[in-house]
Amino acid sequence: MDLHSKYPALADLRTRAQKRIPKFVWEYLDSGTGDEATKARNRAALDRIGMMPSVLHGEFEPDLTTKLLGADLPLPFGIAPIGMSGLMWPDAEGHLARAAARNGIPYSISTVATQSPEDIAPHLGENAWFQMYPPRDPEIRRDMLARAKAAGFDTLILTVDVPVASRRERQVRSGLTNPPRLTPRLALQVAMRPAWAAGMAKRGMPHMRGLDKYANAATNGLSPTAHVGYLLRTAPDWDYVGWLRNEWEGKLLVKGVMRAEDAKRLEGLGVDGIWVSNHAGRQFDGAPAAIEVLPEIAAASDLPIIFDSGVEGGLDILRALALGADFVMLGRAFHYALGALGPKGIDHLIEILAQDLRANMGQIGVQRLSDLPAPLPLTPHSNY
Repeated sequence: MDLHSKYPALADLRTRAQKRIPKFVWEYLDSGTGDEATKARNRAALDRIGMMPSVLHGEFEPDLTTKLLGADLPLPFGIAPIGMSGLMWPDAEGHLARAAARNGIPYSISTVATQSPEDIAPHLGENAWFQMYPPRDPEIRRDMLARAKAAGFDTLILTVDVPVASRRERQVRSGLTNPPRLTPRLALQVAMRPAWAAGMAKRGMPHMRGLDKYANAATNGLSPTAHVGYLLRTAPDWDYVGWLRNEWEGKLLVKGVMRAEDAKRLEGLGVDGIWVSNHAGRQFDGAPAAIEVLPEIAAASDLPIIFDSGVEGGLDILRALALGADFVMLGRAFHYALGALGPKGIDHLIEILAQDLRANMGQIGVQRLSDLPAPLPLTPHSNY
């Protein structure tokens, strides 16, 4: 099958994924929180960013390579962490890690993944990132860091924009709990998705394997969107970042930054990169679009800037890079690809994004990502 003729865009993968994974899984993956206004703002704000076409540059091959955190990377994007990835598709973390290693791009695994750092260790490439929800107990923190390092993760991501559990009303209405419990309602949804069901039957219902050794406390009384991780983690403060900087010898990124003053203060604490993100609208429905705050944050800090939230194609990646990002991460997108086509969907999405980058760079007459022009504001009725 020619995947590019049948699924030429991420939108095609998203549509197919919705038809192949159970509804309660889809609601977990696709939903935001509240009325999903922040999720919508992310998309609308990206659509307002234009780039002026430029002609008569002759033939050239766009160069998609970039540098980040001392590494030479073939593409300006990577795979962002999503909790419970293995719920979206059997062995999701393994498939994503192997595809990232094949393509030379960063792969990020979540603290609340369905596979542990030890499980994933044999599949990691040279750009392995571990995303940490901050444990309260210092001994658990140290143990988690030691496990990540021993498994081969060289970059640590501290996620700071989840001080409390989000509500994610669509997820609640779907009946999904953590860990998932197959009620008759959910079992019927599973029966309607045979490919997903067959894969899960081989591996068993997913749970947060990386937290097994710490899960001594009962989880009764937690909200449906919470899980054992909420019993272990805390809302970090500035001292927490300082402690982590002293304990972790590798690269340290802080994810969830939306204020320029916070980026500047983090730079003073010795972190290696700022990750601009509003958690793709999954945590707080009153936030501005992440792309709107990106330029001010990039101007305030000399650190590498990573961006996510609402990215759906190569043009969005160029928009973020033009506004000050050094690198872009996608989370939902890679899980749509998995849900749509299984493991081959990951490589297909990487090809889609790379082709889209080349096509758009050709239109604006730019051979290197470092030469992107300043973007233009667009309106719904723009004549550009």
